[in-house]
Amino acid sequence: MHRRWGPRRRSARLLARADLISELPDDLLLLVLTRLHCAATAARTGILSRRWRSLWPRLRRIVFHDVPFRSLEAVLGCFPLPPPAVSLIVIRLPKQDNRVPKEQRADDEARVNSLLRAAARLEPEMFIFELPSELIEGSFVVDLPCFHRATTIMLLLSSVVCSLPAGVEFPALETLSLSYCTANIDRLLSCCPRLRTLYLTLVSFDKDGLTVNSASLQEIAVVACRVSNINIVAPVLKQLSMTIHTSEEVSVSALAPMVEKVSWHCSWFVAPMFGVWQLDSLELKTAERQGQLPSLHIHASAYTSLFVILHGGVGTFAQELEKHMIAKFSVLELHLTANGHVFGALVFHILGMNLIRCATQMLSVDLQTSEENEECTFDCPCEPTGWRSQMISLTALEEVEINGFGGDDHEIDFLKLIFKGAPMLKKVIVKLSDGASSSSDGCTNIYNMFKAYSSVEFYVYLSSGSMLGGQNCPSV
Repeated sequence: MHRRWGPRRRSARLLARADLISELPDDLLLLVLTRLHCAATAARTGILSRRWRSLWPRLRRIVFHDVPFRSLEAVLGCFPLPPPAVSLIVIRLPKQDNRVPKEQRADDEARVNSLLRAAARLEPEMFIFELPSELIEGSFVVDLPCFHRATTIMLLLSSVVCSLPAGVEFPALETLSLSYCTANIDRLLSCCPRLRTLYLTLVSFDKDGLTVNSASLQEIAVVACRVSNINIVAPVLKQLSMTIHTSEEVSVSALAPMVEKVSWHCSWFVAPMFGVWQLDSLELKTAERQGQLPSLHIHASAYTSLFVILHGGVGTFAQELEKHMIAKFSVLELHLTANGHVFGALVFHILGMNLIRCATQMLSVDLQTSEENEECTFDCPCEPTGWRSQMISLTALEEVEINGFGGDDHEIDFLKLIFKGAPMLKKVIVKLSDGASSSSDGCTNIYNMFKAYSSVEFYVYLSSGSMLGGQNCPSV
């Protein structure tokens, strides 16, 4: 019996033979290739059909992940000139194969420069380039080419010195991110008339340090950079975030009258000293949410070891602090590792600074414990003559909190001086240290002192967090 094929069965066989994907419009096929998120993978689709071979050079989003370094320039040359409206180029070079002989890597500097020029010829709107340190033999200079249409450039250039040849400009650039390289930021910004956002991560600067002079910048973020000179002139700047490390005196100048949000952190390798106290770090923060107050955080530690005495002291304690007060604050937080030393002289040295004395409305002293306390001798530098008789006018101070209070005589004397110098004081919170108890003489002295200032609301807490007692407390 002869079998007949019905029209439905015949149609299914024809559909099976047809290349329906290749019949799609070019725009849809390009969308499919874009979703691959890799130009190399998109190029390999050419084995499917001749028509696909000519599609991938028309991509508007060109992404290369781990494509061999020496073949990238030739690949970029496959794109037509004048280029299509390329929106994105991402080049993330793979780590160097250690089997490649050193003499074959001698021309890497020329290859990187040539690769950047090839990318610039495609005139992308966004350009991301990552050069791993393993690829580089030593360090070399990269001449940044013109990116006329780029609004965003992100460069991770390990061990590279960025240079700007004469005539190079970035007329449309709005966001610039540099990481792990060396750059003259002032020279670079002069070529970016529309730049609004600048990100710098582990960037090294020349002898002039970090100089920012821009009429357009609205946001600056500097992360983990080592710098000794900072000069910022940015009349429309609104956000400033700075995390820096230094081993010497820092010169700071910041002119940003419109800044609204500041996060400024500095730490020292060789710290400024006050007696046995060394300045470890400083952080200045504006309010991040409603109800939060701008604050200045100071971390300091006390040591009498010979090493610190010989190597510390790159400048006076107060002078170094003043350089970093680029924004207003009302909360002063002192995080002190006393190591058995007297802290009152240091605190009043800080409170004696005019900028801090006039600004501080809330004072928090956090006495942090350490495993080993040093023995504080009779003539220890931590207690200079006369600090217990100091009289500092703290007219703005309204609230004080002390954590880790042990009730020692020098701590009681410190509190007494606070009371005498703060006529507007309204509230005091004392949290006892682990070794302090409710039956100690220190606690008795605290209560006696508070009775003499009956208008002040005060709370005393055990180290466990339980309230021990108080005065004028609404909830007690």
